Amino acid sequence: MQTLQVAVVGSGPAGLYTAEALIKQAAALDPPLAIRVDVIDRLPTPYGLVRYGVAPDHKSIKSIAEYLRNVLEHEQVNFIGGVHLGDDVTREDLLAVYDGVVYATGAMRDRRLAIPGEDLPGSVAATDFVNWYCGHPDVDSSAFTLDAESVAVIGVGNVAVDVARILVRNPVELRETDVSQPVLDALMASKVREVHMIGRRGPAQAKFTTKELRELGELAGVDIVVGDGEADLDAFDATGESARLAESDRHVRGNYAVIRDWAGRAPAGGARRLNVRFWLRPVEIQGGNAVEGLTLERTRLDETGNLVGTGELETLPVQLVLRSVGAERGRPRPRTGRPAAARRVRGRLAQARPDRGHRHEQVGRGRDGALPAGRPGRRSGAGRRAAAQGRLAAAAGGGGGHRGGSRVGAAPVARRAQDQACQLRGLAEDRGGGEGPGGQPGPRRPGEAAQPGRDPPGRRPVLTQPVLSGAGACPGTIADPEA
Repeated sequence: MQTLQVAVVGSGPAGLYTAEALIKQAAALDPPLAIRVDVIDRLPTPYGLVRYGVAPDHKSIKSIAEYLRNVLEHEQVNFIGGVHLGDDVTREDLLAVYDGVVYATGAMRDRRLAIPGEDLPGSVAATDFVNWYCGHPDVDSSAFTLDAESVAVIGVGNVAVDVARILVRNPVELRETDVSQPVLDALMASKVREVHMIGRRGPAQAKFTTKELRELGELAGVDIVVGDGEADLDAFDATGESARLAESDRHVRGNYAVIRDWAGRAPAGGARRLNVRFWLRPVEIQGGNAVEGLTLERTRLDETGNLVGTGELETLPVQLVLRSVGAERGRPRPRTGRPAAARRVRGRLAQARPDRGHRHEQVGRGRDGALPAGRPGRRSGAGRRAAAQGRLAAAAGGGGGHRGGSRVGAAPVARRAQDQACQLRGLAEDRGGGEGPGGQPGPRRPGEAAQPGRDPPGRRPVLTQPVLSGAGACPGTIADPEA
């Protein structure tokens, strides 16, 4: 039976749910379709925003990683970490090897404010701050010292709420979370006493969820203050749409109930203060060598529903500005600290299979409701194996094969550079017909034994105890149980 080979670029929730859907849909066909899904990520660890975007004090949300782990541990799913699309491999490489490629990389660049002073030191994307306290490898643990006493968070979505909560929360409460020690130390030494969370529109247009808002109001030692008159739904909306939304939309109604409650509170003298502001847009970040203030303009909705400025200005004396106004697709982040061995991988996949025909970059159902089962332009199995073997031996300088991926966390960090090269070399060998250099049967995942009914005759290798033998060798020795 022919096996459909699919690559999913990105191991966050979107990518892993895609892998799960492919497996389930292929199994539901009559007859079932054989399929293998390789999940590729530039980071050495999976789960995307679940790992590096969810605040450490949100343990219940992080628990989704357990479900996603089950997807990665499915016998038909393979995780390949530490592979950067556009550097280690290209789009053409993937199309030469796979029947379908799904891109699930998300938005890679924060939207800018496009105002004077935005590039001053102390003006930072909120996602960089999130990556910092979540331990993302792109951000150094010493990136934030939190020596500012007053901070402005631009935005009224859940990311802004998370950032504000981490800034004003008692850091002692984070000791029982998975926050890293350097980040916890910085939060313990934080001088932040006041945070301003600022939205261009009103409470009815804010994007946060009611649960997140309620959590803010339950923080111990924090006073929450809503701007004077800014909770009034009609004060800055000439269309009356805000009031209608608060009546007809359950989500807006829940949010507004929380905000209205906050507006009626009197400050209790907490150690930290969160000012929730609406109907204000930033027009300039002030400062000489660093951020010293943020100038805001009052806004309103005119009779046609357009957001306009009123000309009324207000300046907040802040020393740190975190912008959280959405993201946009752009160039991927530059890699940091990448081993040179991984860079030499580029092109090996394409060299292994240049003869394959048209590839699909969108995997979906055909007219008959079935997943695509293959494409024209393939050589015979023996021809593919011979061609792949010769090219890979020349490109990689010999050495044993290593199946393209492993169970999560199986590869030691100390062998990361070597593993990355071996993963893709083994991936190309497998796609080339199942034989590695020297005629050895192509390996599958570390520790994975042959399974009758899944492996074709003559291709049932077992990966035995891992070994390291020379600079060009890959971990693992291959034995054929029927030899």
